[in-house]
Amino acid sequence: MNELPVDKGTRVTLHFALKFADGQVIDSTFDKEPATLEIGDENLPENFEAYLMGMTAGEQASYEVPPEKGFGQHNPSNVQMFKRSDFSADMVLEPGVMISFADARQAELPGVVSKVEGDQVEVDFNHPLAGRTLTFEVEIIDVEPASTH
Repeated sequence: MNELPVDKGTRVTLHFALKFADGQVIDSTFDKEPATLEIGDENLPENFEAYLMGMTAGEQASYEVPPEKGFGQHNPSNVQMFKRSDFSADMVLEPGVMISFADARQAELPGVVSKVEGDQVEVDFNHPLAGRTLTFEVEIIDVEPASTH
């Protein structure tokens, strides 16, 4: 059995689940194939990688992730108003609809419509999980040195 601890430069095979504090599952691999990722490849946010550091194959753990270690606090300045005319006429605009915008660097920036009043459309660009305390469950299956190619 490999005793290599999770660290930068390792490839980790693991099961993980992300849940709300009330137990509602956001994402989980426990009922399907495990995930394999290299530490530092940005598949997992750095804050979540930090929880894995030092764990070895066969270990299981459950972490409570506060917003500042998860997806950040909800930031009111990330909520912006648009005019209905800013969107194409055939676009469905109602609360909960996710819209993709391109930011100044042409990177994709998802926003969620939070309310529509007359000609005003309020769009929230906070991460949908911002401001939430999450439960991060992990089971490390294997840790190996990352390939060097």
